[in-house]
Amino acid sequence: MTRLQANLFLLFSGAIWGAGFVAQSTAMEAIGPLWFIGLRFAIATIVALPLAAVEGRLAKTPLPQKSIRNFIIIGLALFGGAVTQQFGLLTTSVTNSGFLTGLYVVFVPILTVVFLRRKPHWVIWPGALLATFGIFLLSGGALSSLTGGDLLTIICALFWAIQMLLVGIFASDSGRPMLLSMVQFAVCAVLGCLLAAFTEPLSLRVITDALPQILYAGIFSSGVAFICQVVGQRYTTAPQAAIFLSSEALFAALFGVLLLGEIITPIGYLGCAVIFVAMLAVELIPELAKRREAEAAA
Repeated sequence: MTRLQANLFLLFSGAIWGAGFVAQSTAMEAIGPLWFIGLRFAIATIVALPLAAVEGRLAKTPLPQKSIRNFIIIGLALFGGAVTQQFGLLTTSVTNSGFLTGLYVVFVPILTVVFLRRKPHWVIWPGALLATFGIFLLSGGALSSLTGGDLLTIICALFWAIQMLLVGIFASDSGRPMLLSMVQFAVCAVLGCLLAAFTEPLSLRVITDALPQILYAGIFSSGVAFICQVVGQRYTTAPQAAIFLSSEALFAALFGVLLLGEIITPIGYLGCAVIFVAMLAVELIPELAKRREAEAAA
């Protein structure tokens, strides 16, 4: 897979997650946040299971001994992000949630430098700031005073950044992206259902009322999108992946308008344009620099 194809996979993930904000928000009119998390990731585990089985049969090398442990750690980071985001949506809007979740665009390169001591391409920094500024414009250029849900969503962004960073480290080492996806989904499903069993009521009617959102979140937001993320990140860098996945805020605002009647202001449309400029810059500038270096070497 080329870097361009990988980044398109990540952009597709962003679109699915953007629509997922609507499903996550409306689902809690019928079901508790922990049960929603547990059930959506249980479905995602089922989606990833046959893919992981096929991947295992086709694998040419044995699975490294520490891989399952590493996958579980990734799952814990994913669960932290899922819980804080889901509870945050109880008291914040879809637009605010999309904006604040998008702060992982800034967190990922910072964590890359702090913990991995890796220097990203110089365009990542202005690209990350530009994308964050675009997300801010998309929110209307001004957020109301932060609520508890907003603060939880900022914490969620930090968990997302950690999860993305860990995927970037462990996905290529194991060579088993489908197994990684299945394990991290299973961790979230088990923890979500266990915690929900002690804290939230559940009935057949509750599940039936929230079933469309659970299926969307389980099959697409949790299953397809995270699988695309894991596959795509094998062929691009974590900071670049963060830029493309940040488009989820753009899609969240779009689906919020179409499905929930939320309003995008003119400054919000400007934010859409800024986000796309950031993504194009991150995609094109490193590629053009490589071509110039290759031509100079020739």
